[in-house]
Amino acid sequence: MKEGLLAVCLACHGASGVSETPLTPSLGAQPAFYVVAQLFLFRGGRRDNEVMTAQAKDLKDEDLRSLSDAIAKLPPPPPPKEGRDAERFERGRKATEGRHCTSCHGADWSGNKNVPRVANQREDYLFKALKDYRTGKRIGYGNAQMPETVAGMDDKVLGDIAHYLAHFRGK
Repeated sequence: MKEGLLAVCLACHGASGVSETPLTPSLGAQPAFYVVAQLFLFRGGRRDNEVMTAQAKDLKDEDLRSLSDAIAKLPPPPPPKEGRDAERFERGRKATEGRHCTSCHGADWSGNKNVPRVANQREDYLFKALKDYRTGKRIGYGNAQMPETVAGMDDKVLGDIAHYLAHFRGK
């Protein structure tokens, strides 16, 4: 990997991969294949984010692989120490039941291959991503699972799901 390339990523996504920047996801412990796919989509302009598209446009395939491997080795973000609302958390937990969310994201929400880790992700980022899937602004990597999963959910339900996942503490 080119020297300093990971540091460029962590400048926005947090020194240890835990973001403190609004609407910017934490990268720590994201599955390597998922990261490669995202960087590929940004590089090709298929994900809608001017900053990320600009950052990824000159990355070589070897850069994508080495960055994704480095990011996958970062520690996962911890659950927030405060801000958990018990009622919203429970509503969010219930909203994920029966939707087969854990069959892709895992029972501990740590992701798998081309599916992101969502446990302890930034709540604002999760909420935006869920809304973007619902409206079709964010693509589902050639399948319709995420758009279908969130179809018909209003912002309150999506907000409760984002709250639940952001504050998840394990099974």
